[in-house]
Amino acid sequence: MLDSQPDAAADALIRGAGLRVTATRVAVLDALRARPHATADDVFDRIVGSLPGTSKQSVYNALGDFADAGLARRIEPAGHAGTFELRVGDNHHHVVCTRCGRIDDVDCIVGSAPCLHVPEGSGYLIETAEVTFWGVCADCRAESEAERPRGSR
Repeated sequence: MLDSQPDAAADALIRGAGLRVTATRVAVLDALRARPHATADDVFDRIVGSLPGTSKQSVYNALGDFADAGLARRIEPAGHAGTFELRVGDNHHHVVCTRCGRIDDVDCIVGSAPCLHVPEGSGYLIETAEVTFWGVCADCRAESEAERPRGSR
């Protein structure tokens, strides 16, 4: 359950993004702080208990407003629901577990944005590059190892 105390930092972030501060926006921001890479449904499930009058549409609206204002970033890994994160303004990428769908941040190993370049003469001014790595997370690997019969490889 979310804390009902006023959050001056959340208010300042929301106002700083040029948005009006509302209870839903504060709750959505708090939910994203607690769980990076959350879907709209994840955020709704987290806040509905503390804001019983909220709707999924109001959560979608707040997330969209945050993304439009640059306060949050929406990522959409192929085959997965769109997720939102508060880590913006840097050049990082993501790794997605092919078994459980967990998403983690991966710092760019090349340098500043964009860390990938298209061939000269393309006509594009590249502003950002997104890389998604796919693999099996440590938890799923451990679970898989634990399920193997003893003595098998």
